[in-house]
Amino acid sequence: MEAFTLSRIEMSGLLLSLSENSERKPLHILQEAWTKFHREEVREGTSLPAFLSTDIPPILQKLIKGSGIKGLSLGEIASLGSLIEYSTLSVTAMQNWVKRDFKEYLGAPREGKKYSINQAALLFIIDDLKAALDFESIRQLFRMLFLAPERDDDDLVEPAQLYHGYAELFEEIKTRSPVQGQAQSGNPKEYLLKSDSALKSAMDGMMKRLSHLTRSQRDAVQNMLLIAAISVQTCYFQAMARQYFNAVLFLDF
Repeated sequence: MEAFTLSRIEMSGLLLSLSENSERKPLHILQEAWTKFHREEVREGTSLPAFLSTDIPPILQKLIKGSGIKGLSLGEIASLGSLIEYSTLSVTAMQNWVKRDFKEYLGAPREGKKYSINQAALLFIIDDLKAALDFESIRQLFRMLFLAPERDDDDLVEPAQLYHGYAELFEEIKTRSPVQGQAQSGNPKEYLLKSDSALKSAMDGMMKRLSHLTRSQRDAVQNMLLIAAISVQTCYFQAMARQYFNAVLFLDF
């Protein structure tokens, strides 16, 4: 069975589509994500057998049916996380974050016995940031953005919006300065300069949408977005290293 894979911009869009005020439907986002890898089948009219050979986890089946989802269990969040490219999210890790490492920011489930969309986004953010930072560093960043952990109304930006912001930034970076191409250029200094230029250019347009924040608040959000986007690149390189390692072991015959 073929795995159903989502980029971070698609996953962040999926989370935002679950909010009450969203104009987009989860089904539309899933359809676009699947079609991206099956354009030939759709063009040739063979999309049905292609879809039947795709593994659809229970949480996506709920979304496809149009079932109203206000909250997610840790198992469902882990199931969604397993669909994200380069992600290594697990239920065990999330249980530790909820109960111990990030308890003050995640807290108890806010939708009955299930976690809210913002809590799910925060778990995805932690998973991305841990590729480059230790937990204390992540908590320091959170203190800058989520001023009082026990409150939500003083956040500089909602976690779901933050996740969408750096996911969007990473997509722009890939478009303007492809990670693979730059990494293979053989010139580390040139790679860093070009990547930094792409980061700044993509960030300028994004920060215009946060004009309601003060200068210092905008700087805090901007720094977080940059760090998170670079951490996603780290996730990519780690995934590539694991893939090459597995290939070396598997092809050793």
